[in-house]
Amino acid sequence: MYLRRLRDLREDHDMKQQDVADLLGIQQTVYSRYERGYQNIPLEHLVKLADHYGVTLDYIFERESK
Repeated sequence: MYLRRLRDLREDHDMKQQDVADLLGIQQTVYSRYERGYQNIPLEHLVKLADHYGVTLDYIFERESK
């Protein structure tokens, strides 16, 4: 599931949820809900994260490997 991949990418880059929330301009609690699947993540945030991590959206959605 892509939510696991978002967490893995964050941890691989030694980032805390607060770091990602700051990058996206949201509260940490909102980002936490994204990662846990309690709230849908907007496409604009997914694009920003893909750019930040240097991966494609297909990678995030597990449609391709690194």
